[in-house]
Amino acid sequence: MDRDSATSLVEAILLTARGPVHVEAIAESAADEGLDVDAITSVLHDLQLEWDSSRRGVRLESVAGGWRFVTPPQLDPYLRAYHGIAARQRLSQAALEVLAIVAHRQPVTLPEVNFIRATNSTGVVRTLLDRELIRVSGRKKVVGKPFLYRTTSKFLVHFGLERAEDLPDPEELIADEAVSAE
Repeated sequence: MDRDSATSLVEAILLTARGPVHVEAIAESAADEGLDVDAITSVLHDLQLEWDSSRRGVRLESVAGGWRFVTPPQLDPYLRAYHGIAARQRLSQAALEVLAIVAHRQPVTLPEVNFIRATNSTGVVRTLLDRELIRVSGRKKVVGKPFLYRTTSKFLVHFGLERAEDLPDPEELIADEAVSAE
């Protein structure tokens, strides 16, 4: 398969996919054409440069171990109006706090989250589980065997992260805030 055909194939797969697409999945679907992971990765990087360099209403991003097309944030109000989406479902301050704790300390138990927040977080954890932003990843081997919680790939997609390690360190955020306050 020539480069132009490979580019067309990759674009078509990404445009019709419901979520981030892994390079290996594209390679598997095009194995008969001789496209390997390296060739597809090269096509993806070229496409990313092409879509990002122009002033298009769509760009290509790498997120949660895969690739997807997204719209620029400045177009959000217009897209919401067009699609009749009245309000965004926002996360509460409590939900953001619990997500931050889980993301930075995963795996973490509910009692540990409660201790850090100094309040009962049971309802918030239930909401985050329902929204599939966190998941149960086992039980801690202590008395009572509490559930361990981790973030999900949906969390990564929601926040546009490739992996949880891409989150900034809390110490860096505090240092940045101190510098900007001066």
